[in-house]
Amino acid sequence: MGENIFYKLRDDIENGIVTGEFEPGERLDETHLAMRFGVSRTPIREALMQLSAIGLVEIRPRRGAVVVDPAPQRVYEMFEVMAELEGMAGALAARRHTEEDSAALLTAHEKCREAVLSEETDRYYHENEIFHRAIYTASHSGFLEEQCTALHRRLRPYRRLQLRVRNRMKVSFKEHGEIVEAILSGNADGARQGLRIHVAVQGDRFGDLVANLSSRERRRGRLG
Repeated sequence: MGENIFYKLRDDIENGIVTGEFEPGERLDETHLAMRFGVSRTPIREALMQLSAIGLVEIRPRRGAVVVDPAPQRVYEMFEVMAELEGMAGALAARRHTEEDSAALLTAHEKCREAVLSEETDRYYHENEIFHRAIYTASHSGFLEEQCTALHRRLRPYRRLQLRVRNRMKVSFKEHGEIVEAILSGNADGARQGLRIHVAVQGDRFGDLVANLSSRERRRGRLG
């Protein structure tokens, strides 16, 4: 199975979880999923293991993979920590970036612009991941890059959900532009603050995220 196909399979299951197609507490049967996606059970099992690593599913004895119900406060706390880590990465990138780092960041920013113009949120979501990884790399701190990447991976489904909020994709790209300008001009404080604001879930943005997380509960209530 090709790597791109595997990632699509994982993303499809992840998307089903965050949109409420697979409900909290539901068992994700490997055989049924394999039949649905037209693959063997092996890539399904690998995808579920990856989703377990970021906390979307829990692998339980004799039950297999079960969808986890995310606590909004827990998600908020993870975004809070992510904002500080990314702020640090941005500040270091502003001080340490090389010409190669600059080129990678500008290329990633341009790809995000193309995704915005296409109005495809999933496309922007993937390009956004590359953009943020370019900042981690430009920090030239291996340990910080590892920590940012690990937490970014855990927050991946919620970032995808955020981008579906009206106008969030365009606002995100505008914030990217300000971050790029700060990093490339060597403005460490500006890069730190820009990334903290960009990542942190506060005020209305937290309300929007909670509303999205709870929408599946409301749908269940209407159908029950």
